[in-house]
Amino acid sequence: MLWSLNPLRHYRVRATDGSLGAVEDIFFDDAAWTVRYLVVDTAWLFGRRVLLPPDVLEHPDAVAREFPVALNKEQVKNSPDIDADQPVSRQQEIDLYGYYGWAPYWGVWAAAPLPPDSVVPPATAPPAGESERQRGDPHLRSGREVIGYHLRATDDSVGHVADLLIDEAGWIIRYLVVDTGGWLPGRKVLLAPNWVRAISWAGRDVVVALSRAEIESSPEYDPAEDVARDYEDRLHRHYGRTGYWI
Repeated sequence: MLWSLNPLRHYRVRATDGSLGAVEDIFFDDAAWTVRYLVVDTAWLFGRRVLLPPDVLEHPDAVAREFPVALNKEQVKNSPDIDADQPVSRQQEIDLYGYYGWAPYWGVWAAAPLPPDSVVPPATAPPAGESERQRGDPHLRSGREVIGYHLRATDDSVGHVADLLIDEAGWIIRYLVVDTGGWLPGRKVLLAPNWVRAISWAGRDVVVALSRAEIESSPEYDPAEDVARDYEDRLHRHYGRTGYWI
C-alpha cells in the first residue's frame, strides 16, 4: 500500500503502552529512496524528537490516524539523544542501533558511498579530518524538505514537488507527486524517483530527463484515489519505462 507523506505527518504515534507523540517528518536515503527513520515529536518528553527505523513501524491506521510502533514508552524514553534539527552523524546512528540491538541498515560500520557531484553540492562534503562516525550521512534527507522543490524538465520548469508516496512494503518512496501548476494549483502527476536525474539541494530543484510536454500529458493523479496497478501501468507505458513490479 502507498502512503502519502503529507497526511502521515499529522498521525499520532502509538507505542504498545500509550501515545508517543506525533509524526513530524521522515529521513530517507536519497541514493536508495528508502525511508531510514520516522521522526517523532514526543510532547511527553518535553518536545524531544526521536528517530524510529522501519523495523519497528507497523501498519498505519488511516481511520484512527495513528501509526503503531513495536516499542514501549520506556524504551523510547531511554533511547540516545539525537538532535533531529542537525545532520545525524554515523556515530549517533551506531549508538541508536546499539541501544535497541538492531542490525544497522548500512552494514557493519560500512561507509555510505559518496553521491555524484551533480546531486549533492560541494558544501555537503565533510570538513578535512572529520571521521566517518562524526560527520552527518550525506545521503540522509528530510522528506518534508523535498516537498516544495521546483521540478526542472529538459526544456522548462514545471511545477513543484507536492508530496511523496511511500510503499509500506520496504518503506520505499515510490513516487514524487508533482503539482504542474504555477501560482495556482494545477493537475497532479506522479514521477518515480529513478526517473530523477539529479537533485540540487542548494537550489531546491529536482531535475528530470523528461520534457515539460511529457510530464504535463502524463496520466493525472487523483490524491483522493488509491494508486491502482492499471494506473501505474499506464503511467510507466507513457514514459516508456518498465514497472518496478515486473
